[in-house]
Amino acid sequence: MAQTAQSLNHARPPEAGHSVKRHTGLMDWITTVDHKKIAILYLWAGGLFFGIGGLEAILIRIQLIKPMNTFLDAQKFNELITMHGTTMIFLGVMPVIFALMNAVIPLQIGARDVAFPFLNALGFWTFLFGGILLNLSWIMGGAPDAGWTSYTPLSTSTYSATHGVDFYTIGLQIAGLGTLIGGINFLATIITMRAPGMSYMRMPMFAWTTFITSAIILFAFPAITVGLVLLTFDRFLGANFFEVGAGGNPVLWQHIFWIFGHP
Repeated sequence: MAQTAQSLNHARPPEAGHSVKRHTGLMDWITTVDHKKIAILYLWAGGLFFGIGGLEAILIRIQLIKPMNTFLDAQKFNELITMHGTTMIFLGVMPVIFALMNAVIPLQIGARDVAFPFLNALGFWTFLFGGILLNLSWIMGGAPDAGWTSYTPLSTSTYSATHGVDFYTIGLQIAGLGTLIGGINFLATIITMRAPGMSYMRMPMFAWTTFITSAIILFAFPAITVGLVLLTFDRFLGANFFEVGAGGNPVLWQHIFWIFGHP
């Protein structure tokens, strides 16, 4: 009997077994709804975007290392400044925060997982897709060049004729949707899934910071989403929300953006 089992083991090619194991492991990470694994995915995504933003910062510093440097032309420098700020604020800081939230909050409040595990995974993949889409602008016609705040009229078609700002508006809408989903999920988790006896006043400090941060996300991200949609309409459909010559108001973008940005 033992001899038969040994011969069967020798008959199976080891490469095939290892291949199946690797494939299963990859699919497990792609399809996981486990908050601990999603925390690791957020951490990896944050590291990826921090690396991209850091590379952009190095290129900016090389340009600034001496006066009259010709390492970068003016257009490329504007694109790097825009993408560095956008990457660090929207794609670098956010996933690290959500990595900590996913890893710690269910354990701190005595819950088995977050309130909506599938939405938790959906929020991560939506965020990641939006961030990748934004960075694809580098190889698909030029990156956004209007600054990380994309102030109008600099970000309108009149002054930014390439598709870079289009990648900015659509990519951040998608990534922001993932962040909004995550904020709603953690609010629901902390409100409804605390262990018996854990009142709000007994919650750990980090649970409180997550609760407040998620509430801020809930109220702040819809504002930037509205602004991005209006700017998209201006650029794609010829709307006039921010076009001064057609009766629009560029200061409206600043109000909308900083309703999001200050919180």
